[in-house]
Amino acid sequence: MEEFTTEELAKYNGKDGEKCYFAYKGKVYDVTDSMLWEDGDHQGMHDGGIDLTEDQEDAPHDDDVLEDFTVVGILKD
Repeated sequence: MEEFTTEELAKYNGKDGEKCYFAYKGKVYDVTDSMLWEDGDHQGMHDGGIDLTEDQEDAPHDDDVLEDFTVVGILKD
């Protein structure tokens, strides 16, 4: 499993052809192919390449939606 620092994760923001990843509770998820993360933007609310652990608390969905996405690594800081 690949390990990402916050700085490394930021490179995967979904812009300019990059993959789109985000972290949640220490896991890094690949949402590149999700229609809800087009060009690294999640419905105008979040950008790719960040840790969304704190933001999930206010999300209109539960953690189980993350089961649809591949875990590609862990956030190490």
